[in-house]
Amino acid sequence: MEGQQPDARQSLYESILLVLMNEEVDISRVKNGIYVALNGYEVQERTTEIALISQERNEYLLKKFMIAKTVKGCTPRTLRYYRDTLKFVFDYIGKTVDDITSDDIRMYSIIRMKKDGVTEVTADNELRVLRSFYGYLQREEILTSNPMLKIECIRAQRVKKTAFTEMEIEKLRIQAMETGPRESMIVETLLSTGMRVAELAQVRLCEIEGNRVLTHGKGKKDRYTYLNAKAELAMDRYLKTRNDDNPYLIPGRIMQRGDKELERPAAFNCHGHIERHQIEETLKGIAQAAGVAEGNPHKYRRTCATMALRRGMPVEQVSKMLGHEQLTTTQIYLDIDEENMKAAHRKYVV
Repeated sequence: MEGQQPDARQSLYESILLVLMNEEVDISRVKNGIYVALNGYEVQERTTEIALISQERNEYLLKKFMIAKTVKGCTPRTLRYYRDTLKFVFDYIGKTVDDITSDDIRMYSIIRMKKDGVTEVTADNELRVLRSFYGYLQREEILTSNPMLKIECIRAQRVKKTAFTEMEIEKLRIQAMETGPRESMIVETLLSTGMRVAELAQVRLCEIEGNRVLTHGKGKKDRYTYLNAKAELAMDRYLKTRNDDNPYLIPGRIMQRGDKELERPAAFNCHGHIERHQIEETLKGIAQAAGVAEGNPHKYRRTCATMALRRGMPVEQVSKMLGHEQLTTTQIYLDIDEENMKAAHRKYVV
């Protein structure tokens, strides 16, 4: 074993130098210091043999956690995210839940960002799921130690995102009207209400009361959103095209007329609503046809919030409209330029 130590130390030394080279560090200034520092340690290469993993143990603990989250009232989408993320992490690390250490989790996050290329936001979201999972195990006294207590949050650089310009809004409106009543209704509703796409997909016809729409937000928190005149007209035009019994505003799977399953001619399946990704694809197509860049759904939401604030709506009300619990979350959505800041300063500051 002793004869192998210098080779292992040399391999570690070279690996460190390679990392520093990739980070554009002046190797000539530090290589000797690193070599001297390593000289005081016995280095042994970690075995690559994978220990026997108890999949039953991981599945058992994951199942208990999912039951607890279900009882708490998490939505199916949130539950699915928790489950998929935890299974992915466990398979990636390759250990039982009991044996995973803080170092394993740190290394996992580093590899995910450096090798897999995930963003800091994604990596931190994965840590948030792990933090919830291990916190539950510790509270239930299933585990006595919690490796997440030593793991800090990843501070992601917040990139300022823009809203649609007024010219882009008009281009999107024109293109949506040319595409069809449904597309026009989707665009106008998102611009007026600031809904999330998933929220729009779940709206039922009975939840539309004139210009008011009952909206089912994250965490099963309902709120009312409102249609402006353009959105209300677009909604009326779209509803006049409906000839089915589907209870949702935007039905799901389109079926052929005369389909035997329906027992009568109809345009849509009588069960289920459209999927979120279908609305996203619709919006993407409208933006491309209109010559508008980045026509993603969240940009509609950001535009609604920004326009409301520019027209004088207090930020607290904007936050309530979007269904946010924290004002800091709302502020991320806002696109306020220097001219708006100057005008606000002249108006409000002595």
